[in-house]
Amino acid sequence: MKKFLNSLVLLLAGWKAAAISRFPRPDFESGYQYPEYTYAVPNEMLWDIIDVAMLLILMGIVTWALYKKRTRGPILWSSVVSVAYFGFFRGGCVCSVGSIQNVALAFVDNSYSLPLAVFLFFMIPILGAFLFGRVFCSGVCPLGALQDLVNVKNYRINKAVAGALSVIPWIYLAFALLYALTRTRFIICQFDPFIGIFRLGGDIGMIAFGVILLVMSVFTGRPFCRFLCPYGALLSIFSSVSVFKIGITPKPCINCELCHNSCPVDAIEAPYGNKVNESNRTGVKRLLAYMLIIPVLMAAGGLLMRQAAPQLARANREVRLYSQVMYFEDHPDGEMIPEVEAFYSQGRTLEDLISSYEEVHKDFRLYGTLAGMLIGLVIGVKLVRLSLKRGRKQYEIAHSRCVACGKCFSYCPQNRVKAKVN
Repeated sequence: MKKFLNSLVLLLAGWKAAAISRFPRPDFESGYQYPEYTYAVPNEMLWDIIDVAMLLILMGIVTWALYKKRTRGPILWSSVVSVAYFGFFRGGCVCSVGSIQNVALAFVDNSYSLPLAVFLFFMIPILGAFLFGRVFCSGVCPLGALQDLVNVKNYRINKAVAGALSVIPWIYLAFALLYALTRTRFIICQFDPFIGIFRLGGDIGMIAFGVILLVMSVFTGRPFCRFLCPYGALLSIFSSVSVFKIGITPKPCINCELCHNSCPVDAIEAPYGNKVNESNRTGVKRLLAYMLIIPVLMAAGGLLMRQAAPQLARANREVRLYSQVMYFEDHPDGEMIPEVEAFYSQGRTLEDLISSYEEVHKDFRLYGTLAGMLIGLVIGVKLVRLSLKRGRKQYEIAHSRCVACGKCFSYCPQNRVKAKVN
C-alpha cells in the first residue's frame, strides 16, 4: 500500500511538471498587446431610417391613390404591406398610436431622451392629416389596415350609440396623457389589443380582446379606430380642418345613396339628414344653452378627476413603494418583500421616498384636473355638434370621421361614368 501511494505521488508530480512545461506562465514584461475585441451591434439607426422611409412611402402612395387616381387598389396593397412590415415583421413598434405617450413624457421629463424616429412617427401622420386628411389611417397604420382587410359586411351602428361610443377615444387619450405625464406607465402600449397578434404571443386576455375586435371588424368597419383609438381622435381634429379635402367624385352628386351605404365607418352624411322643422330662434337658444354648459362640464370633469387623483396615483411605482415601506416600518417583524428589500439596499431614505410620494400626488392632482377638463370639453363639444342642424343638398364626407379608405370611389356611378369615357 505504501508503494502504491508513493507511485501515485510521483505520477501526480510528473503530471504537474508536464502541465507546467506545456502551459508556461505568461510573460507580462514582453510588451505584448492583447487585441481589442469588437462585437457586432444591431444598427438600430438603420432600422429607424427604414421605418420612417416606409411610413413616408406608404403615405405618399395612399395620398396619390386618393387625390390623383381616385381608386382603392393601391390603398389595399398599402394595407397589406403595412400589416406585413409594421405589424408582423417589426412587431407593431414603432407605433404612432403609442408615440403620444413618449412625446408627453419628454415634455415634462428633461432626463428622458425622445428618439427621433418616435417623434417623426408622431408628427408625420399629424402633418399628413392637416394637409390631406387621415391618410395615415387609410392604409398605413397597421392597426387600422388589419381591421380593414378582414372587413366584409358593414352593419350600421345606431347613431346615438355611435355618438356615445365616440367619446371613449378622448377619455382614453386623457388617461394615456395623465399616466405618461406622471411617469407612471404607458397604458396604450400595455393595453394594445393587436400587439399580441402581431408578435404571436403575449397576454392571453389582450390577444382575446384583439381577436374579438377583428371578428367585429368583419361585420362593421374598424371598431378600434372609431371607438377606442386615442391617436385617431387626435388626427380627427387636424383632418376636420385639412387643407385639401377628399371628395367622393369631381362630378355633381346625383344622391344615389350608394356611397353612404358603402362607407364602413359611417362618415358620409346624407342630404337633409339632420334638418328639423324649427325656428331659428329655437335653434340658437339650444346652441347657446349647450355652449354655456361646456364650462360647467369642464369644471365638473376637472373636479372629479382631482378628487380621484389619490386612487389613480396608486398605479405609480413610487406610490406603491411608499405604501409597502410604511407597512414594513409599522410591522418590522413581518416578512420583507423584495421591493422593500431593494429600497433599503439602495440606501434610499424615508425622507426621499416621502418627497417622491408627495411629488407624484401633486402631479396627479394637476394633470388629473386637466384630463378631467379635457373630457368635459369633449362631451360639451359633442353636444354642441349634435345641436347643429345644417341642411345639405347632397351627400358629404364628414372629414373628421373619414379614414380615407377609398371604398366609396368604386360605388359612385359618376366615377364609373368617368372611367368609361376615358
